[in-house]
Amino acid sequence: MSAVLPSEAATSGVSPPAASGDRLDRAFLGHPVGLGWLAFCEFWERFSYYGMQALLVLYLSNYLFLPENIGNVAGIDSLRALIESVTGPRKTQQLASIVFGLYAGLVYLTPLLGGIVADRWLGRTRTITIGAALMALGHFLMAFDRSFLLAIACLLVGVGAFKGNIAAQVGSLYKPEDKRRASAFQIFMLAVQVAVIASPLVCGTLGEKVAWHWGFGAAGVGMLIGLIVYLAGRRYLPAEEPRHAKVRDAAPKAPMSSRDKRRLALLVCMIPVLMLSIVGNQQFNNAYPLWAQKHMDMVLFGWAVPLTWLQALDAATSLLTMLGSIAFWRWWAERRREPDELTKMALGSALACTAPLLIVLAAGMIEQDHGRVSLVWTIGYNLLNNLGFANILPVGLALYSRTAPQRMEGLMIGCYYLHLFLGNTFVGWLAGLLDEISGPSFWALHAALVASAAVLLLLIKLAFGKLLDDEHAKPATA
Repeated sequence: MSAVLPSEAATSGVSPPAASGDRLDRAFLGHPVGLGWLAFCEFWERFSYYGMQALLVLYLSNYLFLPENIGNVAGIDSLRALIESVTGPRKTQQLASIVFGLYAGLVYLTPLLGGIVADRWLGRTRTITIGAALMALGHFLMAFDRSFLLAIACLLVGVGAFKGNIAAQVGSLYKPEDKRRASAFQIFMLAVQVAVIASPLVCGTLGEKVAWHWGFGAAGVGMLIGLIVYLAGRRYLPAEEPRHAKVRDAAPKAPMSSRDKRRLALLVCMIPVLMLSIVGNQQFNNAYPLWAQKHMDMVLFGWAVPLTWLQALDAATSLLTMLGSIAFWRWWAERRREPDELTKMALGSALACTAPLLIVLAAGMIEQDHGRVSLVWTIGYNLLNNLGFANILPVGLALYSRTAPQRMEGLMIGCYYLHLFLGNTFVGWLAGLLDEISGPSFWALHAALVASAAVLLLLIKLAFGKLLDDEHAKPATA
């Protein structure tokens, strides 16, 4: 058998040499070295994404969608007419929140198509490379008012090609029975948290304090770095089956078992429940900065703190809580049986619902005193929300990666991200209620939605837990 060249490992169906695989399997924090490359690439991709996202709703509300500027955007009249045909007339803030919500949602819908393209035609490596290039182009196009919608289109297609497939490559580093998979996705998410700390401080500060377009340009540079990192680390990534091999070896492909079909149906039916679980978390990027702009004291030592820094504070808290969650479950596993993914996600949702409940108290104080509240309330929101969220998104990724039918991993990861599409779209509509109902009612609604997800996930665990548990799968007969 001829040896596989390093450059071919990412695009062939042949595994790297066994000795190399054994040596590299625990080279990165007890995980395969490929996880390190994927995590570092994800860091730069998320740096660019969150750097742009931290600015977007403020940019739209405070500049681009103002009456004197909105006419400069090519195609905006058609988009606004389409939105208002469903929602009715929208004010500047409401239109900004809906557009932001649609964008933040669609970036989790397009990975479904990206997974299909990678699984059936291009392969993950080529699809991810194309996606990264399109995202970089989109960020640079954000520097011009007129090309805003074209920039958004490039970003949506690019992230669709990139996001689901790079997460699927993380899952492909591990065998189905490898217990390191859940912690691998948590480590992968740690790279995201570090990026979210850095990106508002860099892109957000440039955008708010210098010029909006400087912040978007910095995001584009970050994405170019991410592309270089991905290409440099290809030889350590999971092997892929060549496209021509699918035709040549089509016969051995086994059909899905009845158990796989039931699992697939359950995973799809769980999407609306997962949507509810992230409502409080996703609203922090949409309505929360607009609420904070009006009601929170953002001046420290005589200096106005950029609103985008709230995203960095959130990410720093998320990083600490993610590390705490990983350490806690490792400690727990040494002493007791570790809970399954559904149980962790139900517990996470129960914790996360307390975050908007805390803001109910702050909003009540504002109604009574008609003043501004301290940044301490944001710290409390971040702490409670992220303690819960650390056990929702990465654990859900692990669940969908583990239970996906063979050769459908990319598609199922894209399917998993559907809940973020629905959630962000829903959150964009909810944000329009910010000026329509009282502050306490607005945040209490979010708390109730997240709490309902905790109850529903627990019920799913009780009713269908064995279906998703590999230990209850029937052993194959000889």
